[in-house]
Amino acid sequence: MSRSGLRIETTRYLQCTVMRASGELDHAGRVRFSACINAVWDWSDGPVLVFDLADLDFYDSSVIGVLAMAMQRMEEEGSGRIILVRPSDHLLSVLRLTDLLSHVELRDSVEETVAELMLQSGGSASPAPTRPSVIVHSGGRSAAERGAC
Repeated sequence: MSRSGLRIETTRYLQCTVMRASGELDHAGRVRFSACINAVWDWSDGPVLVFDLADLDFYDSSVIGVLAMAMQRMEEEGSGRIILVRPSDHLLSVLRLTDLLSHVELRDSVEETVAELMLQSGGSASPAPTRPSVIVHSGGRSAAERGAC
């Protein structure tokens, strides 16, 4: 884990970018997560960002900051979608209280979401990622990470 205790894994598909976060999302993690979103912004048309935050052990208001930043950029650019997979009841409650819930889509599974997006775009039902398929961001900044997020 990094100093902030956050691990971010991004997977690039033609129709979307999946971002899985685990560990602790605090202020330091928010800065890294926001930078990572900006780095992968053009990986899919729209973009379509799929967030799997179910493995976060801890998060504070920083999670709202990350999502709000992406929503604001999408609004400014006039396109994009945010899909949350398996959000906790607590996160749903916070999103409802901050009036952000109406700006996201909710799903139960990353795999089903990717398959659904592929079918909507007329692609095959096999959700094969493009290259690079998975980039993991945790602790420090390795040479491989500096090129992506």
